[in-house]
Amino acid sequence: MASYYMNENSQYNGDHEVHVSSCNHLPELKNRLYLGEFNNCQDALREAKKHDSEADGCYYCCYPCHTS
Repeated sequence: MASYYMNENSQYNGDHEVHVSSCNHLPELKNRLYLGEFNNCQDALREAKKHDSEADGCYYCCYPCHTS
């Protein structure tokens, strides 16, 4: 299992990216929302969408969940 976070700041397209804790593109601590421990990015993204419907996986660490 891995720890997942959502960036509370949106990107240019309005998405809030979901990251695994080891990602090099993890947002600053003050801009992170801890989502929990998950076995995969799909489960983490499902949790993130409870907080913001515009959540999306990070291109670098959650590529299977990245759509835009």
